[in-house]
Amino acid sequence: MTETEWTIRTVEGNLFAKSWTPEADRGAPIILFHDSLGSVDLWRGFPQRLAAGTNRRVIAYDRLGFGRSDVHPGRLALDFIAAEARDSIPPLCDQLGVAAFVACGHSVGGGMAVETAARFPERCRGLVTIAAQAFVEERTLAGIRDAKRDFQDPANVARLARYHGDKARWVLDAWTETWLSPAFSGWTLDRALAAVRCPVLALHGDRDEYGSAAHPERIAAGRGAARLLPDTGHVPHREQEALVLDAIRSFLGGL
Repeated sequence: MTETEWTIRTVEGNLFAKSWTPEADRGAPIILFHDSLGSVDLWRGFPQRLAAGTNRRVIAYDRLGFGRSDVHPGRLALDFIAAEARDSIPPLCDQLGVAAFVACGHSVGGGMAVETAARFPERCRGLVTIAAQAFVEERTLAGIRDAKRDFQDPANVARLARYHGDKARWVLDAWTETWLSPAFSGWTLDRALAAVRCPVLALHGDRDEYGSAAHPERIAAGRGAARLLPDTGHVPHREQEALVLDAIRSFLGGL
């Protein structure tokens, strides 16, 4: 397994990226999109095991303002999910030499993976979402309100700072204040989903505190399979890693 770190130059700033390439590298690489508080490092050992299990190169990157990427210049725009596909994926693919790819995202990163598949239908060979949201659900907002209260504890912010440094407070506010904003309440993935042309696998925990089974069902409807994982919350690739790896491996094997 070869691990390589990259600096991706974009108009707004530099992004940190990392790739894992197995010796038997076959098929289009997998691009990972992290969640609202995530980063390359917070994927932990999942990318390496995903690369080994699928025999595909895996690429993860920190979005602007997150992890080891540059500071974000301001507040998140309301179209930030679609904008990620528009603004970050072209330079990442160009600079890493990626033509075709599989888009795989966790939570809001799943929405970004959907937007990427929709924007690049001729390049995206498969789409995997893990605990993704497809619309603004009250269950999602309730979970965010609970998390916002938890982060009133400075110790929790300090733990976030281990991965985001001085950007931790911006990362937290970008999540909670964007999703809880009335201006964001009408957001859905419906338009992007209508443009997806590749096979889809939507994974979701049956105990996900940030979204009901309505999300994977909407994402997969007419496009692929929705799979509800038992006794699983919002981080299936950590809580049920073996199940998630097996599901993705089987899905990609059938492409």
